[in-house]
Amino acid sequence: MIKKRAEKTTVALDSLGCKLNQAEIQLLAGQLAAAGYRIVSCVEQADIYILNTCTVTHVADRKSRHLLNLARRRNPAVRLVAIGCYAEREPRALDRIEGVELVLGNERKWHLLELLEDAKKSAPASMDELDIGLPRTRAFVKVQDGCHDFCAYCIVPLVRSREMSVPAEQVLAQIKERAAAGFKEVVLTGTEIGAYHCDGLTLQGLVESILKGTDIVRLRLSSLQPHHIKPELLALWKDPRLCPHFHLSLQSGCDAVLKRMKRRYTVSDYKRAVKLIRESVPDVAITTDVIVGFPGETDAEFRETCEFCRQARFARIHVFPYSPRPGTLAATMPGQVPEKVKKERSRQMLALAKERARDFQRLYFGKTLEVLWEQKTNGVWSGLTGNYIKVHARSSDDLTNRLLPVQIVKIYRDGVWGEI
Repeated sequence: MIKKRAEKTTVALDSLGCKLNQAEIQLLAGQLAAAGYRIVSCVEQADIYILNTCTVTHVADRKSRHLLNLARRRNPAVRLVAIGCYAEREPRALDRIEGVELVLGNERKWHLLELLEDAKKSAPASMDELDIGLPRTRAFVKVQDGCHDFCAYCIVPLVRSREMSVPAEQVLAQIKERAAAGFKEVVLTGTEIGAYHCDGLTLQGLVESILKGTDIVRLRLSSLQPHHIKPELLALWKDPRLCPHFHLSLQSGCDAVLKRMKRRYTVSDYKRAVKLIRESVPDVAITTDVIVGFPGETDAEFRETCEFCRQARFARIHVFPYSPRPGTLAATMPGQVPEKVKKERSRQMLALAKERARDFQRLYFGKTLEVLWEQKTNGVWSGLTGNYIKVHARSSDDLTNRLLPVQIVKIYRDGVWGEI
C-alpha cells in the first residue's frame, strides 16, 4: 500500500497498447489532478509512476515489465503502480518487480484514488482548470468497453470481460470539456466501439449526437469490424468534422485462417465493407491489422493474405506475429508456426505495408490538406491529416495545436514533407 502523501505529490503516467488505454490514462490523470496531485511528464520528477499495461502479445507483456524496471532505474525512489490488462491477467509477475507497490486489474484501477489514501474529496475540476501534463491536440474518449466475441487468439475478453457502453450524455460532457480545454480532435475509443448500445442509441446515434451537440473540430473513430459498416453510418461523413479514416481490422486475407481465428466475417464481407467505405467517403484512408503465423497458417495462406493486402490499397498495415496467449483457444491449437517462419513472414508483410503506405501518400503529392500540428522535434514539426497521413514541416512559428492547410511535397521519414 502506498503511504500517506504530502501535498502536491507528483505523478507520472504512461500507457501501452490500444487507444482505449490512452483514453483511460487521460481520465486517470484528470482524476488525480483534481484530487491535488501534480502530473509531471518524466519519471525522474515523479513520486509515483503509474503504467497502464497491455497484454495483447508477449511483446506487450515484456514492454510492461521493461517500463516499470526502467522507471525504477531512472528514479530509485519512485513508487510504482501497475494497472490494466497485464495487471489483470498476471498480477504476480508485476508484483515481483522491485518497487511495485500496487497492481490493479481493469476493475480495481478505477479505485486508484482510494487506494492511494488521503486523496482530496474536492469536486473534480474541469480539464481547462487543470495542468495535467497532457498534450492538448488529440483527446481519447472512452465510449465502450468489453468484448464477448472470443476470437481464438485474443486475450482481451478474458481481461476486459464486462461489456458496457458509456451513456451519451457522459460522452458529450467529456467532449465538451476537452474542447473547452483546447483539444481540437477527439478519438472515440473502446474495445469494440461498433458494439456501442446504450439507452437505445447505437454508434450511429452516438456520433449524430456528438456532431449536433458539440463543437469539436475533428472527430475520429477507432477500430471497427466489417459488419459495423452500414450505409446509414457512412452517411454521417458528409459532415467534414468526421475524419476520413477507418481502421478496419482484417487479421487475415484467407477465409480458412479467418475461420480458425473465429472471426465473424469472410474475405468477401471485408471487401464489401471496403468498397462501401470508398464509395461513400472521399479521400478516405483505410488502415488495418494483420496477424502473421497464426497456428496452421501455410505458405499458400500467407501468400493469399499478402495478395489481398496488395489489392486492398491500405493506407497503413499494423503487423503482428502471432503470440500465444494463455487461456485462449489458439494457444492449444496444433500446427504452431515456428518463430523463424513468423519472423520471416513479419519481414515480408512489413515491407508490403511500407510499400502500400508510400503508394497512398503519393496520391496526395501537390495537394493541400489540413494538418493538426502536434509537436516539434529537432526543429521539425509533425502532425496528422484527417486521413491519418503524418506530415512534417519547418516553421519558425509555434504550430502546436493549430489546424493549418499544408501542401504535400514528398516522402519524408515515416510520412511526408509539407509546405505551409
